[in-house]
Amino acid sequence: MSRVGAARPVLKWAGGKARLVDSICAQLPEQIETYYEPFVGGAAVFFALARQKKFKQAVLSDRNPELVNVYRSIKADVEGVIRALHEWKYDEDCYYRVRDIYKTKSLVKQAARTIYLNKTGYNGLYRVNRSGQFNVPFGRYTNPNICDERNLRLVSECLEHVSLVEADFEEVCEKAEFGDAVYFDPPYLPVSDTANFTSYDKHPFGLEEHKRLAKMFSKLAKRKVTAVLSNSDTPETQALFKQWTVGLLQVPRAINSRATKRGPVSEMLVVNQKPHGSRA
Repeated sequence: MSRVGAARPVLKWAGGKARLVDSICAQLPEQIETYYEPFVGGAAVFFALARQKKFKQAVLSDRNPELVNVYRSIKADVEGVIRALHEWKYDEDCYYRVRDIYKTKSLVKQAARTIYLNKTGYNGLYRVNRSGQFNVPFGRYTNPNICDERNLRLVSECLEHVSLVEADFEEVCEKAEFGDAVYFDPPYLPVSDTANFTSYDKHPFGLEEHKRLAKMFSKLAKRKVTAVLSNSDTPETQALFKQWTVGLLQVPRAINSRATKRGPVSEMLVVNQKPHGSRA
């Protein structure tokens, strides 16, 4: 487990939680039967919990098939992913050539494509249009680490006994029971029009989806399943989660179409327990 515990996120992810994992993990139980992360993204919290050996088993899920395929392919054939990544170099012409490959017959090569575009695209964004086509422009980096072979192998080991599911969060969370824990990191409700980066798949995740999420949060509380949720600090999110323990964190953010709008922003960290049960 010591080597597995060294695994780090494979993907850069908008709104990634690498700097907040300590605050998030502090709100989760010391020991978890099954850990659920229904918006897996870069899985920073999962890897942190794995290092701390806090769960017996885990379910990582997302409704973005490209993202789920990355983890499934690394788990099943990490050497194939590594070989495919070595076929492409950091070059603008190569980037757009790979970006234009919408689908391949090989799921492993498709996973490598997602990793390559993530490492070489602008700001590490994952954004698709309504047709599901990746449309992030080429990024400017000094020396991007496109293929971290050691970490990919460690991640493959870490995922060995993890369930990887392509599904909506409601479907996945229906299986959670007492002793389990869930961490939600959904596409945030935008704090402004220029901060709207929610196009992680071809289906929008707007206010109605956040209302569904709030209902699931309450269902989990009734089943005595610990749930923790991150979201933007907006009047809408405050209203949706006002009955729960809400903390505010100042988080550095570099993604906004206006440079003057980049910098620390306030984010909510919600726990589905009343104040007397909070671990904060």
